[in-house]
Amino acid sequence: MSMPSIRKNIFVIKNSKGKQKIAALTAYTSSVARIVDRYVDFILVGDSLGMALYGFSDTLSVTLDMMIAHGSAVVRSSKSACIIIDMPFGSYQESESQAFMNSAKVLANTGAQAIKLEGGSEMAKTVSFLTKRGIPVMGHVGLMPQQFNTAGGFKALKSEEYIFKKILDDALSLEDAGAFAIVLECVAESIGERISSKLSIPVIGIGASPSCDGQILVINDILGMQKDFSPKFVKQYICMEDHIAKAVEQYVSEVRESAFPGKEHCFFS
Repeated sequence: MSMPSIRKNIFVIKNSKGKQKIAALTAYTSSVARIVDRYVDFILVGDSLGMALYGFSDTLSVTLDMMIAHGSAVVRSSKSACIIIDMPFGSYQESESQAFMNSAKVLANTGAQAIKLEGGSEMAKTVSFLTKRGIPVMGHVGLMPQQFNTAGGFKALKSEEYIFKKILDDALSLEDAGAFAIVLECVAESIGERISSKLSIPVIGIGASPSCDGQILVINDILGMQKDFSPKFVKQYICMEDHIAKAVEQYVSEVRESAFPGKEHCFFS
């Protein structure tokens, strides 16, 4: 009788700093989670599902119910990876009590190990409130997609000293508040390297630096599900859009030519 696999937890992620690079991907569905689970250290059920699955132009329309539904599917279909779920826009910024109520709802209804929220120093008190009450938190600084309206759009942050100092202050505030790791998005490479060296918790880069303690990308991007969308920080490992289009084209052709279904696809009494 084989022993059940042990799922990685936040302590495995946190203790990987300086020992082994952390590899992570997003996943939003049962089928994808089942595949990536055996390889990655953690799966992020990101609010990027708004764009990847629902066709939204940004993440602001994503709801708590969406995150719970997709988070539950990912948890059910994985065994090994630590599962972390994004808190959507408007679900945690109003107050510490709002953040706790909604974070607790996410963890209780999905079985995930942690939540992720965006924000720097301004969210430190909330992160502290959550972690002291049993809610593990991953932070997110640098480019913050939920704040693109106030940031003037989606753009990488340059290697200006004042930008570095602001991000460092944000990251250290989250670390002091109890965050077990931080995602650092779309910053100049020198900032990514410096931030990673200053923190005692893992810094997970996305468009940051090879010197970060780990990397995360959106699964749809590395698979080329939308081949014309390929940000600078993404490496497209395969173009699934072309493979899917070819398969669909062949299927339609066979249906119209009565080549499918064949007898081997039919039931006979």
